[in-house]
Amino acid sequence: MRILASLIFLILIATVIACNSGTPVTGSTAAPGASSKGKAKLYSATAKGYIMSDKVVKTPEEWRAQLTAEQYHVTREQGTERAFTGVTWNNKEHGVYQCICCGNDLYSSEHKYESGTGWPSFWQPIAPENIATRADNSFFSKRTEVICSRCDAHLGHVFDDGPKPTGLRYCMNSAAMKFVKTP
Repeated sequence: MRILASLIFLILIATVIACNSGTPVTGSTAAPGASSKGKAKLYSATAKGYIMSDKVVKTPEEWRAQLTAEQYHVTREQGTERAFTGVTWNNKEHGVYQCICCGNDLYSSEHKYESGTGWPSFWQPIAPENIATRADNSFFSKRTEVICSRCDAHLGHVFDDGPKPTGLRYCMNSAAMKFVKTP
């Protein structure tokens, strides 16, 4: 029984590492415009320009009341949904991907591409100010975590194996975003 449990654990670790393979972007820091004083400069697709917004801070209980169990696990506990299961991984419609927690505009469908990973992937955010990054050394690997600069929700990870012109792959969780269709 102990051998079987060890084998299952090793398979789980190997699966997580394989799903998140890639070399993390080096030198990433909090996004320009992010502020620790309760305000954030963000790009708004609706306003077609930059706005100042209050940071969103809630208790775990408030987040649990607002989000589904999967959304909470992904965004507040740094979880990952299974590949090829999220609502938007294969979405081809024109629109904006927003943070499921606070509605911050994160990615445009114009920057989405098929990475083959089973998660929605983008070669750049809608604006650098709308996301932030930090080191993630969990699961025995070094990665760069992507978070919402307005509410600190975990969105996914960024790797440097994406397409031109940036060479980046923002590998996001569908559960961390809602899609808003635009004409």
